[in-house]
Amino acid sequence: MMSKLSGYSVASLILMCVTLTGCSWLPEVKDETADWTAERIYKDAHESLQAANYTRAIKLFDTLESRFPYGRLAQQAILEGAYANYRQGEATGAIAACDRFIRTYPNHPNVDYAYYLKGLVNFREDQGLLGYVVESDLSERDPKMTKEAFGAFRELVTRFPDSKYAQDSAERMRYLTNALAGYEVHVARYYYNRGAYVAAVNRAQAALVNYPKTPANEDALILLAESYDRLGMIELRDDTRRVLKETFPNGRYFAAGATKPWWKFWGKEQPPPLPVSPPSKPWWQFW
Repeated sequence: MMSKLSGYSVASLILMCVTLTGCSWLPEVKDETADWTAERIYKDAHESLQAANYTRAIKLFDTLESRFPYGRLAQQAILEGAYANYRQGEATGAIAACDRFIRTYPNHPNVDYAYYLKGLVNFREDQGLLGYVVESDLSERDPKMTKEAFGAFRELVTRFPDSKYAQDSAERMRYLTNALAGYEVHVARYYYNRGAYVAAVNRAQAALVNYPKTPANEDALILLAESYDRLGMIELRDDTRRVLKETFPNGRYFAAGATKPWWKFWGKEQPPPLPVSPPSKPWWQFW
């Protein structure tokens, strides 16, 4: 019995020793930046960013910001770290860095860039890897990121109208407005195809009221007219058709000899081939 207990005691003692000293058996990982100055960390991080080594750049920018939280280099580290995250495809990290810079340095000369980059990240966030090769239709995706991008660009244009990013941001806002209007129409069509005509009317009206003068207005009016027709609301249907005729006299709804039913006009078109010369590209294909 004593022998058995002694065996257990020895085993327990060995296990305790292994637990207490086990970590000391592992090789110590040395931090190469332990004695680096802020200038050296920034230089190495910036060079890594330029060499497209985004993983190392992000790590070094984070080190610089945490170790030297005050001063010009720390501010620059946040912005360049946000860009490195963006290029690495780390949308969450990029947006967090932009928000942190905007919150901490609201009067910084480069805060307009933080808004611009935040808009870009949200603009591209959920298109995935193939989104950089084949442009996706923003009107068919969840509008949360679209609205976030629009808000960032709007803030930039409103607060910094003379910024070098203002014109591009304004163009993106127009594009995003069209996408948001298109999303409302997609939802309205979904309801219409399932016989939920009241819901289709509500979403079509939302597209017209919230996003006037957009390409999706014609489709919204068509859906509105047809939904009223299905609901037996003849007067409202006729009023909508009159507006449709006045606004889009040569549109699809009144096209003579149209071979497609009106509800099939939303079939996704094949994107045009990319132009050969970069200057002729639309702005949204520069990425």
